[in-house]
Amino acid sequence: MAMGADLPHDLSTFVIEAALGIEHGFWGCVADGATFKSLGRKRTPQGRAIITSRRAELDAAEIIVNGAYGAWRAGQPTEATEALDEMLGRWRALTDGDDLVLEWPLAPARRR
Repeated sequence: MAMGADLPHDLSTFVIEAALGIEHGFWGCVADGATFKSLGRKRTPQGRAIITSRRAELDAAEIIVNGAYGAWRAGQPTEATEALDEMLGRWRALTDGDDLVLEWPLAPARRR
């Protein structure tokens, strides 16, 4: 992702899902092994199955994330405001060649 003045969509989604504890949104599903076309990874039957089984949770998470992001951009407080403000500062501090490495904070679903 190119650095810039505003948070990229995927980064803001990551921050909001983590801050709100959304386990089965986009990034939680990725942590569980989902394979989305948008990530440029090879789609696998197992990755597709995760997406299919979590479709309702993914859709609900998208609505919550979009609402939190929109409120934050409008200057309205949300439960993710502090995390978004902090990440925006980190994002803006990046210079050419810098890396921003994040670890998904929520444990992936346990499989038997």
